[in-house]
Amino acid sequence: MAHETHAKTLPANLDAPAFVDGWRNRALMVGVIFSVISIILAVLGQAQDHLGWDHLLRGWAMGLMITFGFSVGGLALLMVQYCSGGKFGLLLRRPLEAMSRTLPLVFIYWLVVAFEMKHLYLWARISNASAALKAGMITEAQAHCIIFKRPMLNPGTFIWVSLICFAIWGFYTWRLTSLGLRRDSEGPETTPYWIKKLENISGPGIVVYAFTMTAASIYWVMSMDVTWYSTVYGLLYLVEQGFQVLALGIIVSIALSKAEPFRTILRQTEQHDLGKLTFAFVMLNIYLSFGQFLIIWSGNLPDEINWYLDRIRGGWGIIITLDFIFHWLIPFTMLLSRDLKRNKKRLTRVCQFMIFAVAVNQFWLIEPNFSDAARNLHFSWGILEYAAVPVAMTAFWVAFFCNRLKTRPLVQTNDPHLAEILEPEHAIA
Repeated sequence: MAHETHAKTLPANLDAPAFVDGWRNRALMVGVIFSVISIILAVLGQAQDHLGWDHLLRGWAMGLMITFGFSVGGLALLMVQYCSGGKFGLLLRRPLEAMSRTLPLVFIYWLVVAFEMKHLYLWARISNASAALKAGMITEAQAHCIIFKRPMLNPGTFIWVSLICFAIWGFYTWRLTSLGLRRDSEGPETTPYWIKKLENISGPGIVVYAFTMTAASIYWVMSMDVTWYSTVYGLLYLVEQGFQVLALGIIVSIALSKAEPFRTILRQTEQHDLGKLTFAFVMLNIYLSFGQFLIIWSGNLPDEINWYLDRIRGGWGIIITLDFIFHWLIPFTMLLSRDLKRNKKRLTRVCQFMIFAVAVNQFWLIEPNFSDAARNLHFSWGILEYAAVPVAMTAFWVAFFCNRLKTRPLVQTNDPHLAEILEPEHAIA
């Protein structure tokens, strides 16, 4: 065995490297290109089946949920780190803070959904369910659910609940990031005080996040099918956000390690630990998703099983099979490897694939909610909006994230784990 004998030291400049500007510029370029493609596809789709605008909005909802997952999921994982005190916080704290501070852009994305809710939600489009049922516009089950759920599923409640959720997320984002700046400005003797203070804020914040994120996922996606209900739906989105945020955090950390200061602080040990934490979220994702499917499928109740039949029959079996392979099987088998978790290039590829899998899963969750797509997977120009619109929205989000990342030093110098991370790693000679 051989090992380094001298502890590393941090460079004088802890700002984000200059190539982050290159990331931002490329993201803006991608966003503009795919925005143009989205408009072209909407025109072609409108000419083909008069659903071009509807598909653009559905793709917009998908882009909202992906960027929402990064932003609010980043806030949640930041709070988890403050409560757990893990070493991964020194590596991911600045990227997580930057993710959470993209919330204003996510709010702008949501405004489009709020203004165009009648194109996405049956309950918003139907004001009189009984009359719509007599006219043959909706089924008896849909009419019953619209009437029964009207106190919750109505435009006013949709807007007010969403605004309250954004206000709560915004408050926690502002509070944690502002306290983080104050902590940076004070000496290491105040570290125990800040650890306790941030922990006391983050603990209740995680509980509040779970409730608000559940409300958002129910209103923004689950209610697209007014007949569907699930007690685990919010928890599935909670785990999905940890899944995608950790994947992005690892990608950013490894990319930043090409230059200082992350070249100094990203050791193979911590990289391996982040890979193991991501693997835990992959397993939890499998457990919850398959558990819901198994319970509903074995029960075979007509008011529950149709949600899955809409996503299995009519060609959708191909998508759910790919979703299983992309979302769970490949990440699970790849992250089993110790060597892969210690290899920067391979771990980055797996994490990129995981983010792609999140997009596939969102497509499978959203598109079959609509009558023209349920049990009827078919090609159209409009359906390509599920690729073009989310790519454009995510690209603009990445550009905003890069701006946020550059506003603060990448390393918190009074973190209690800094001395440990600067210690040399043992290596086999």
